[in-house]
Amino acid sequence: MFLDAYFAEHSGRYSFSREQASYFAKKIAGDFNPIHDADNKRFCVPGDLLFSVMLAKTGLSQKMHVEFAGMITDGVELTINTKSANDLSLVDEKGKEYLHVTRDGEISHNTKLIETVTKNYVKFSGMNFPHIMVPLMESEQVMINPARPLVIYESMALEFSRLDLESPQVELTDSIIESDGKRGSVTLAFSFTEDGEVVGEGRKKMLMSGLRPYCQTQIDDLVKRFNARKDAFLTA
Repeated sequence: MFLDAYFAEHSGRYSFSREQASYFAKKIAGDFNPIHDADNKRFCVPGDLLFSVMLAKTGLSQKMHVEFAGMITDGVELTINTKSANDLSLVDEKGKEYLHVTRDGEISHNTKLIETVTKNYVKFSGMNFPHIMVPLMESEQVMINPARPLVIYESMALEFSRLDLESPQVELTDSIIESDGKRGSVTLAFSFTEDGEVVGEGRKKMLMSGLRPYCQTQIDDLVKRFNARKDAFLTA
């Protein structure tokens, strides 16, 4: 399984080193958010990595709603808490929940399909900044703090019309930004297509804080730093 390099498993307990989580963010998701850097004091494991492990261990469901409940650092051991066949969560030894999944419909354990969906979705998800986020912030004339950019993954939902699929691709279909003072949210709608047919849809919601008036110069500098980090990783 391609995910094996990005987490450790011992007797049903899953944990993530800083290096594993950081490499997943950059190599698989194309996500160069500093909060996923191995040496960052505020380091946290990408929510997409938690979701990917849950998907690999419990299967791909026809309908899924995922809530991200907290930021998790390295070395914390998580287990899958099965409240029912359709109600699952990742929790630590104290029972604190970090990811909650409710699901319905058919379930596929086809490893090839799960890997394809995981890679394509995570790659799409990691491209939020700057390709999608910057035009949205400009349209609303607000921006995140360029010195400490922080966008929190709140929830996502997937719904497939069928699961007898081979290689569904992810495409953005809509993007919405809302702001209220220093807080705001971005919702991305997307579809899964195969051979020209729409076979699934999804929505992803992210929360923003510390919003301030839009400044093109500061945004340009933030994008420049992002691209420099990306180039440094790709050429290392």
